[in-house]
Amino acid sequence: MVGPHTIDWEAVRIAEFPVARRWAFFDHAAVAPLPRRSGDALRAWTARQEEDGVVAWPDNDRRVEEIRDRVAKLIQAHRDEIAFVNSTTHGISLIAEGFPWHEGDTIVTAADEYPSNLFPWMNLAGRGVAVRQVPTRDGRIGIDDLAAAIDESTRLLAISHVEFATGFRNDLDALGELCRARGIAFFVDAIQGLGPHRIDVSRTPIDFLAADGHKWLLGPEGAGILYVRREWIDRLRTIGVGWHSVVGSYNAAVPELRLRPDARRWEGGSYNLAGIVTLGASIELLLEWGLDAVSSRILDRAEAVRELAASAGWTIHGSNRPEDRSAIVVLERSGVDPAAAAAALRRDHGIVAACRRGRIRISPHVYNDDSDLERLRVGLSAV
Repeated sequence: MVGPHTIDWEAVRIAEFPVARRWAFFDHAAVAPLPRRSGDALRAWTARQEEDGVVAWPDNDRRVEEIRDRVAKLIQAHRDEIAFVNSTTHGISLIAEGFPWHEGDTIVTAADEYPSNLFPWMNLAGRGVAVRQVPTRDGRIGIDDLAAAIDESTRLLAISHVEFATGFRNDLDALGELCRARGIAFFVDAIQGLGPHRIDVSRTPIDFLAADGHKWLLGPEGAGILYVRREWIDRLRTIGVGWHSVVGSYNAAVPELRLRPDARRWEGGSYNLAGIVTLGASIELLLEWGLDAVSSRILDRAEAVRELAASAGWTIHGSNRPEDRSAIVVLERSGVDPAAAAAALRRDHGIVAACRRGRIRISPHVYNDDSDLERLRVGLSAV
């Protein structure tokens, strides 16, 4: 694996990111641009489908399994624990609806969660399951506060690795150990953390994880991953059962409902092959660069954003503890309308950023260079 200081990131920028020709793109926490390799993979897949149609099916099936191996390597899981889903919401819902709930059970989560990590759990109210939302204090979600919300009725803790609107990074190792000590399951919405931070499910006791690929993984919308720890596969009710879910052929004279013994039982029907192939090319790039190198570079860029934003008169929102930081930088300044500021940055300076819950959100990636950072400094000083 190469180290973070051996990669020519400027060469990466030129070779893989056409978006940089026009934009200083700082919105990877929303929808990232595709690298050139991923676009090439999508174009090649489309051309093959035009030319061969169903003749390409065996090759497509083989590629899906190769990409499953890449996903497993990404989080240090076993390939049998990986399913492809069409969104983080899809993955969360499969767990929420399949978990063995009893009336009176409770789920603990954070009040600042993205709606997709709230609504599927809240939707269980009709089955007698309640959600306890723990508020943020001083820009942080306290582990002690989460622990205090857990009691004998609690069956699961659901949390984002990184909170989308604040950039606060939850300590997955500590929370996983808390869940193990309390005898409850641990679900992680990893969409805002996977890429800038390493996740190793062989070390961190995460039971379930879901993430779409269109943010830090540099994939397309509509292609994501679900991880289910092996010992949970038979304990969950399988939702969305279809011909991909079972052992044996869809073409059998007498169909038999024998679920696959692995996470593929949640894949149901036909794959989003175009999306999976494109996501697979993006993950291939990340693995080639090295996950540690990617993390180091992204977090370095985020720290540079914090410094330049402060110099431009903006306040960094959230916890100031280094261990709580992520690649999401959230800014506020008295008297400045953040939505108008985000629009002005794009219109007047060619800077792509976001407004989330009343603040500016900046989210850089590996290819953002010093010229992008200077452009951002000038733009933030002007709005």
